[in-house]
Amino acid sequence: MNDPIEAAIFEKLAKADPKNVGGKSIEPAEVAKELQPEQWQRMLPKVKATALGLMRQGRLTITKKGKAVDPNNFRGVIRLRLPTEAETAAALAALPPVETSDDDFD
Repeated sequence: MNDPIEAAIFEKLAKADPKNVGGKSIEPAEVAKELQPEQWQRMLPKVKATALGLMRQGRLTITKKGKAVDPNNFRGVIRLRLPTEAETAAALAALPPVETSDDDFD
């Protein structure tokens, strides 16, 4: 994990839910404030973009009013939490299939 934003998100989630029982969420602004306390507003879009990428990979869930949002269509105040097994499976199923080709050895 080389991305400092990604690391900060998971670090904050670990502090919020140390026993990893699920359900605990954090605000993206908390992560932005930790990374850049003086200019956290500038960091917030980057935190949200990183969270969106993690959601599409099935590693994070973005919620609004306690419910998972559609990663392609959401606005407003959001929170971040670790995904359930079903949410991870759904995110992975939505990924485009990886094409394998035997032509690489010709």
